[in-house]
This record gives sequence, C-alpha cells and structure tokens, in this order.
Amino acid sequence: MFFAKKNPLKGRDIISIHDLSKEDILYLLHQAADLATYNPRLLPDKIIASLFFEPSTRTRLSFDAAAKRLGAQVIGFDNIETTSLKKGESFKDTIKMIEQYADVIVIRHPKEGSAQLAADLSHVPVINAGDGSNQHPTQTLVDLYTIKKEKGKLEGLTVGFLGDLKFGRTVHSLASALGLFNANIVFIAPKGLEMPEEYLKELQSKSVNFSQTSDLQSVAQTLDVLYVTRIQEERFKNKKDYKKVAGSYTISKELLANFKQDVLVMHPLPRLEEINQDVDDTPNQGYFKQAGNAVAVRKAILASVLGRV
Repeated sequence: MFFAKKNPLKGRDIISIHDLSKEDILYLLHQAADLATYNPRLLPDKIIASLFFEPSTRTRLSFDAAAKRLGAQVIGFDNIETTSLKKGESFKDTIKMIEQYADVIVIRHPKEGSAQLAADLSHVPVINAGDGSNQHPTQTLVDLYTIKKEKGKLEGLTVGFLGDLKFGRTVHSLASALGLFNANIVFIAPKGLEMPEEYLKELQSKSVNFSQTSDLQSVAQTLDVLYVTRIQEERFKNKKDYKKVAGSYTISKELLANFKQDVLVMHPLPRLEEINQDVDDTPNQGYFKQAGNAVAVRKAILASVLGRV
C-alpha cells in the first residue's frame, strides 16, 4: 500500500472527508496501524479541547482516550448547561476563548457548517467530530480502518448502506471516501430516507458506481460489507414521520443466512432495533470492533495534526 512518508497533515483542520486526499487517508490508516498496539508519549506538552455541543459516547470518549494514551491533557465540556453559552455567550466568543487554552479543538455540534465556522475562527487546528447531518470525517477514517483490517483491503469492495441515509452523516462521509477506492455502493433505504441528491450527484461526478433500492433481500448476496445506520428520531421534526419508518429493517442472525458467509456487519452506534443482539457473537459482527479501533485511529489523527508522527 502506498502512503506518504512525510506527514501531510501537520497543522491542518479536518472538517470534511473532502479535506483528505487518498494519500492523506492512507497515511492516517498506516499511522493508526502503527499506534494500535502501543502508546508512545507523543503529546505530553499538548492540550486537547473537547467541545461537545450535543451528546456523544464513543466519539468523545475515544478522543479522550486517544489523547490521554499519547500523554496529552484534555479540557472541555459535554454539556453546554455548565458553560457560559447558557448565559448567552456567542459561538464565536467561545471558540476565540478556547483557542487560547488548547493546541487543537475537537468539536461536535448539531448545526451543519459549525465545524467549518470554528476552523475559520480558530488559529489552532479544528477537528470535526460531527456537525449535524453533514459530515463526520473521523468516523469515516475509523470505518475505513475497520474495513481494511477485517476484509484485508479497501479496493473494489461492494458496500451496502442500510437505514437512514438522509440524515446519516457517517454514510455521507464514508460513501464519498469509498469512491476513492473503486467501491461498488448500494444504498438501501425506506421511502423518505434515501441518500440526498447532492451526494448522489457528487458520486456521479466522480464516476463512482452506485445503485439504490429499498429491498435488502434483493442485494444481500452481492455485499462484502453491510453498513447499518440507526433511524434517528432526533433528526425528525414530526414524530409521526419517524414512526412511519422506525423499524424498517432489522438484521438478525437468521437473516444473515441470506448474505455472503463473510459479510462484515458494521454500525456507527448507538443501535436500537436495527441489529439484533444475536448478531453480536457471530463472525460477521464489526460494530464493536469499530468502537475499539476508534482509539488507534484518533491517536493517529491527533499525533498527525500536531506534527508528532
């Protein structure tokens, strides 16, 4: 596999997967593999600001774990109720204040474009940990790392995306990234939650091979990877609309008998009813592996952006 020998990410923001070239991605995956089994104190003099304006478990904790395993300190918040934002402080003032305290800012925010705005305001690098239904580039890197580790390659795989493709920011980022690796992509969604047209047009412009369906069974035997997403109640303005599509698909051990024997089942988590717990102990389970791989990948991201690898 080709990867850059010189760090191409020092001092850079990571806001969208579009910020990263194929070479950048391969460099980060290589560094993640190197850092997966040991914890060199690369960042003992660094402070990471962790700003989570909306709830998170895996992303926030894995960034914290990654920073601490590399010797960095972490400051920040995961509840704006305890900050001056509650008093009416502006987003701009919050970012301009935090940049005085930290060497890099990791931010999650419910509004699309918020991470880019933070990057425009900040003099220290900003890493997008999810902005609304827009982008989640670091999760994409975790997903790519997991696919490569489990399938042995990234090139030429057939990957199915299942569930909420309209609001699922992990899908938006990962589909674009897989296009760099000649993937065949199958979008599987209930009516009303299809992949947004803007992302389909982007894939078309890059000559990425993709198809769309609502019938999972019809494509089951073609898939090397099945990427399942939660139908996100919090993204719906009308709860009646949510109830119409909730529970549209459920992956079970019994259902997996219709797929390729070695299909890799992934999920960014948290899951609800879309994957039964009886899948957890099968060889196809990839979602807990994703959660574990997140620390290695985010170690690579922090060390690279801060110029320590």
